[in-house]
Amino acid sequence: MRKLIVTEFITLDGVIEAPGGKETNHPHAGWQFEYPHPEMGEYKIAELNSVDALLLGGTTYRAFAAHWPGAKDAFAGRINQLPKYVVSRKLQTVEWNNSHILRDVAKDVAALKNAAGGNILVYGSASIVKELLSHDLIDELRLQLYPVSIGGGLRLFDDSRQKKKFALRRSRAFDNGAIFLEYELLK
Repeated sequence: MRKLIVTEFITLDGVIEAPGGKETNHPHAGWQFEYPHPEMGEYKIAELNSVDALLLGGTTYRAFAAHWPGAKDAFAGRINQLPKYVVSRKLQTVEWNNSHILRDVAKDVAALKNAAGGNILVYGSASIVKELLSHDLIDELRLQLYPVSIGGGLRLFDDSRQKKKFALRRSRAFDNGAIFLEYELLK
């Protein structure tokens, strides 16, 4: 069975919204860029190279599809090549190379996990990730925790009162204050 791996940039106060600065109109957009480190970029490239597909929500898909097809860097070649599965009830078509629409998170993602192939990576896509968590479809959670709080915004974990347990698989601290945490969801 394929693993579903969620990767998120997250603040100390649990916000994942607008880490890059253009995704939303958050007043503190771009906070992730305040903590550059070359090894963090290498980690993200290795992470992308370790999977065979991407799973994205509609908002993340639109942001990525607007940027990556024309990009020319170490990340672009791989992300443009991979199959991209977009969970959306609103999108009717997807134009980005090798993209496919999924409508039902629980049913379609479970089927995707059971299909032949390598692991699947989820970037951002908070509303989809929350739904994946509620259906116990996530195998790994990778958090890039940054030493900043931004006082509000979209959070990965809401007040659903669901209890989920995770086992720490690996952690790495960087001299810029960021910490990469890799967890396995205990089922």
